[in-house]
Amino acid sequence: MHPDLLRWFQGLGLPVAEVYGQTENCGVSTMGPPGALRIGTVGRAVPGVEVRIADDGEILSRGANVTVGYYEDPAGTAELLDAQGWMHTGDLGALDADGYLTITGRKKDLIINASGKNISPQEIETRLRYEPLISQAVVVGDGRPYLTALLTLDAEALHEWAAEHGHRGRLEDLASDPDVLQEVAESVERVNLEHARVEGIKRWHVLPQDLTVAGGELTPTLKVKRQVVAERYADVIEELYAR
Repeated sequence: MHPDLLRWFQGLGLPVAEVYGQTENCGVSTMGPPGALRIGTVGRAVPGVEVRIADDGEILSRGANVTVGYYEDPAGTAELLDAQGWMHTGDLGALDADGYLTITGRKKDLIINASGKNISPQEIETRLRYEPLISQAVVVGDGRPYLTALLTLDAEALHEWAAEHGHRGRLEDLASDPDVLQEVAESVERVNLEHARVEGIKRWHVLPQDLTVAGGELTPTLKVKRQVVAERYADVIEELYAR
């Protein structure tokens, strides 16, 4: 959950404790402790569970809550559990000095740029989606000299913006309106200022419509199918790097 939303709930006197875990460890390995929440983290390891960060940034957990393996799938089990009993979550994260865990992305989605720098795109994408007009964001840059992004616009927010600014037209038309693109540019710049230079979005393109499950670009749980998107918009991506 975005930290600003958590702060909003806290301001109402309704503090929300984030929890982190997977089916393979019974759904919980860390939780924000009551009375000691740290917004932006998913709390500390619950009693009986150990959490540590591997050398490559992957979150590992160990405890009696962790599964003994996948049914009749020794290869999958060997990939999930190492010889010391640590479960490899596939998620990336960081632990602070007090043991609070921050989730930074998915290991399989890591972008390794042309300079060999590892970049987790999810946090950047999440931050972009919290900008007023942006609905979805897909960061691209694996093997490339810099990051680019494919963006879509929030239809409701865009129509409200258009009414306030005296613009008319369909969503597809507004997506290429110079004033709208300037608003998007300012949003991207705000996000860039919150990240290291290598994590900045240098160029971007607004797609005419949202990515959808029906269109095959999202999973049923609304996760982006990166390979599908990269193939479908290959020409757009190449143009972002050709200019």
